[in-house]
Amino acid sequence: MAAVEAAQPASVGDVSKPTDMPAEDYDKKCIFCKIVNNEMDTELLHRDEEISCFRDIKPGAPHHFLVVPTRHVGNCKSLNKEHVPLVKQMVETGKEILQKNNVTDLSDVRFGFHWPPFCSVTHLHLHVLAPASQMGFMSRLVYRLNSYWFITADQLIELLNSKGEAN
Repeated sequence: MAAVEAAQPASVGDVSKPTDMPAEDYDKKCIFCKIVNNEMDTELLHRDEEISCFRDIKPGAPHHFLVVPTRHVGNCKSLNKEHVPLVKQMVETGKEILQKNNVTDLSDVRFGFHWPPFCSVTHLHLHVLAPASQMGFMSRLVYRLNSYWFITADQLIELLNSKGEAN
């Protein structure tokens, strides 16, 4: 499912190694923490203080990106209403990366998260797949809408917003 791309040619830009990440926001065992800190040979398509993006090593569509918080954040189940702006920012970053890669039909894009225990990395990561209409059989299964293992970004935002109302 979620993995990382090692040797892809640069297409969006080079990103420098951060030096200001607090230790409590970094999990030394987390592959995505290592990627966003340039400890792995993975091209970062985007990196700022809040959000980073790179290609999935096992693409499920012609364009398959992973958008992650730059600081370590757990999986979907660990989130609450205060994380809604982060999730929305992840989606917006995904859209920007798609546009930089000449994907203009955002109606044929899948934005979503694997629901635990169906995620291979516990660092929160948004799958951005385009065009969704070109996903193969296995990808359609792995990133299936309305399944108990995959939740769209909109569904996650709705769930997080309802968590605040229930309290």
